[in-house]
Amino acid sequence: MDLRRLRLLRELARLGSMRQVAEELHVTTSTVSQQLAALAREVGAELVEPHGRRVRLTPAGRRLAEHAVTILAAVEAARLDLDPRAEPAGTVRVAGFATAVRRSLLPLTARLATDHPRVRLRIHEHEPAEAYALLAADEVDLALTYDYNLAPTAMDRALEATPLWSAAWHLGAPAGAAPGPAEDAPAVFHRFRDADWIVNSRNTADEVVVRTIASMAGFEPRIVHRADSLELVQDLIVAGLGVGLLPGDQPTVPGVRLLPLAGPQILLRAYAVTRRGRAAWSPLALILDLLTAHPPPAAPGG
Repeated sequence: MDLRRLRLLRELARLGSMRQVAEELHVTTSTVSQQLAALAREVGAELVEPHGRRVRLTPAGRRLAEHAVTILAAVEAARLDLDPRAEPAGTVRVAGFATAVRRSLLPLTARLATDHPRVRLRIHEHEPAEAYALLAADEVDLALTYDYNLAPTAMDRALEATPLWSAAWHLGAPAGAAPGPAEDAPAVFHRFRDADWIVNSRNTADEVVVRTIASMAGFEPRIVHRADSLELVQDLIVAGLGVGLLPGDQPTVPGVRLLPLAGPQILLRAYAVTRRGRAAWSPLALILDLLTAHPPPAAPGG
């Protein structure tokens, strides 16, 4: 089987459209169709079938696409394994959310400059969904992502995730909000059932968490404001415009009080994510080793 054709099948399984595959890989839709037809002849099975005005994978196509993920990862790992002792050199492209970049990645730069000057970082700030898309398109080598224990992310089989750290999140409220006596999270939320709520503008995970705990407390939160910046979330709270989730291990501005949440606790969980089979590339392996060697200290920022 031609590996290029297997890659086309894998991308069709991921994207769901020959047109999108063509755009992703900078070829024509006709080329995609012809190569998949050739792959079908190679394996002796129909791989795609008409579905309305588009196509979809047949059961055989889906099975081969699953194998393609493993095959292509193994080929990539074999290529990288040819010279595993090479001195790490190259540019590692990273997409990550701001807190992980500050907390996990930036502390490594001084050591890289001293011990591994041929390894460079190219950093782009992105929320998890954006970072996953860049990783799938092979536009970055490493994604620093997160989810919440109450809103876990289903990981694509083509990716590998390494846990980095976790942090408890609290409810950010105006400074005049007094902490209750040993309240659980639904009880804390219930006190703000009539308040406006603030959630992330570029990721839905914290909104899922807010709605989950509010449901446990017996109300539907009135989500009014959406902001990506934690600093802006705090400014909105100080202005009396609502309440929202904030990290419990970072300082707040005057006028914001953090109300701890337990039963259930809200944990943000950070991950280093790579494409399967890529982590053996020596510069990327070095960064992963440094990221997981020591838990980073808490750092201010959003």
